[in-house]
Amino acid sequence: MQYIIIAVVVLVLISLRQVNQYERGLKFTMGRFTKIMEPGWRVVVPVFQSYRKVDMRVKAVDVPDQNAITRDNISVKVNAVLYYKVESAEKSILEVEDFMHAISQYAQTTMRNIVGETTLDDLLSGREAIANRIREVIATESNAWGLKVSNVELKDVSLPPDMERTIAKQAEAEREKRAVIITSEGELAASQNMAKAARTLSEAPGALHLRTLQAMNDISSDQSNTVVFTLPMELLKAFEGFSKK
Repeated sequence: MQYIIIAVVVLVLISLRQVNQYERGLKFTMGRFTKIMEPGWRVVVPVFQSYRKVDMRVKAVDVPDQNAITRDNISVKVNAVLYYKVESAEKSILEVEDFMHAISQYAQTTMRNIVGETTLDDLLSGREAIANRIREVIATESNAWGLKVSNVELKDVSLPPDMERTIAKQAEAEREKRAVIITSEGELAASQNMAKAARTLSEAPGALHLRTLQAMNDISSDQSNTVVFTLPMELLKAFEGFSKK
């Protein structure tokens, strides 16, 4: 009797399996899927039963550099990072042999295809939209594997050196264009203000003379300069008439 009790205890001990809180276990009885094992200590009968653990936490997959040609025939190198988690432990084991390898390979293929359908300008300016398209395509396929893709981020887009110089020249030309436009707009505004000031001075009697005297006063503060100042003929005639009196 004592030996039977010891044998039962030993059998129970070797049958215990621990499933952590962030895991789920798949129990197989004589090769057939039986049930999902929740976290805790679970009994797996040796020889007749086996089990597989599945990590349910969010995983980050580094999608390595992929050489692709954009729709406008420019060679680029793109890499990304993919975030996903197992939503159905049963499907992730029964529907695909190695879900981690499978989703990595599918992400690489999808990224090359999406980049090939995009122009370079759209790729550089709309990285978030392209990443969302990649995520949607991957999610459509991975749902059947029991996986849920939460996010895809494009990390880097590398261009050939010649194309980088071309883009730099284009950006420089664009900045020069904006600078010329801003300068011309400033000159236009200045000319309009000067015309408005001239009309105001001409409409007020003596305003132009006062402005002339003010300008002479401003210039006279520096005695090292020789200033030649023009005066209206009306003002000179007024001075001559005043001197004769």
